[in-house]
Amino acid sequence: MRRGTFVRWGVPIAAAAVIGAAIGAGPVIAAVSGDPVLPERSAEQLLADAAAATSKQQGIAPMSGTVQQTASLGLPALPQTGGNTTPLSLLSGSHEVKVWYGGDQKFRVAMPTQLNETNLIVNGDQGWYWDSATNTATKLTIKAGDEQRSATPLPQPTDLTPSQAAQRLLEGVDEHTSIRVINTAEVAGRPAYQLVLAPKDEGSLVQEVRIALDGETYVPLQVQLFAKGSAEPAYQVGFTQVTFTQPAEENFTFTPPAGAKVEEATLGEEGFGQKAEERAEHAADVAGEAKWVGDGWSRVAVVPFKLSDLQAQTAQGGDEANAAAMLDTVLKSATPVSGTWGSGKLIKTKLVTALLTDDGRLLAGAVTPEEIIKAAGVK
Repeated sequence: MRRGTFVRWGVPIAAAAVIGAAIGAGPVIAAVSGDPVLPERSAEQLLADAAAATSKQQGIAPMSGTVQQTASLGLPALPQTGGNTTPLSLLSGSHEVKVWYGGDQKFRVAMPTQLNETNLIVNGDQGWYWDSATNTATKLTIKAGDEQRSATPLPQPTDLTPSQAAQRLLEGVDEHTSIRVINTAEVAGRPAYQLVLAPKDEGSLVQEVRIALDGETYVPLQVQLFAKGSAEPAYQVGFTQVTFTQPAEENFTFTPPAGAKVEEATLGEEGFGQKAEERAEHAADVAGEAKWVGDGWSRVAVVPFKLSDLQAQTAQGGDEANAAAMLDTVLKSATPVSGTWGSGKLIKTKLVTALLTDDGRLLAGAVTPEEIIKAAGVK
């Protein structure tokens, strides 16, 4: 994790040109009727304003708030656990993340679960990682100039913030996407513009994506993904409360509770986070072997697949038993399918379809089952 990019969200000025091409003919202006009322902005102007704001401040302004992620993908109910959050646990229900951001070298993230909580506090070149489940506090020394932190065992909270979700979506905008601006909305008590991205591809399961940009700071406050035929978002991540002021200094200090086990580690030090590094290397290897079928929102990723690999990935939180139970629940919802390409198991949610083939492949995309099965036959 890079300190300077923890919750920073910036869109290059060049993105405005891409947005313009995606919109097509004529400007699309934010409506100013109703309540709240914000100045008129086209999609191009909104992206340029956001880029200018983040560039001027070298990132977003100091802030604090509570982010809630909600997923309703149509999966069967997953087992509820009190342990650390795992990738599969994020596929259903609601999850909260509390964030405090005082600058690119001063931030804190609290990730509460049913019974436990993890805290990451970074203040300059020192930090703490607290895990109440194991009653362990790890004192972190951040090596000067070390910018490679993605392979540490620390949580990746930016994956759960509106800023990160918006950045990933906007990076993928191309000629396959239509963009418009709809009536201003209110998110976490703040007036916001709403950018609406919609796929032009008929084979996509996505109806539209709504990105709410704060009317004053242009920071993404909420991202909503709507599946075709659904009035409610299938996936949503957004602030329920946010304040754009400098957080109190006490939020960036930490004292281990009495009786806690205290450890020390240096980020980037050899041997620290070895398992996480091995997972990162494995993910990189798999990504290198991946191929894509189709274009735009109907693209399907095809990667070599082994069930044992998936089981290992679901256990990243360290609770193999709970991860295995979650995976078993998901696999039980799979439907046997076959074709000229062979046979496998199909897993369909509101937004994503996945196919696990018996010949060792995993195909996944935000597409209909027909599209995923068609992709399975492409060699």
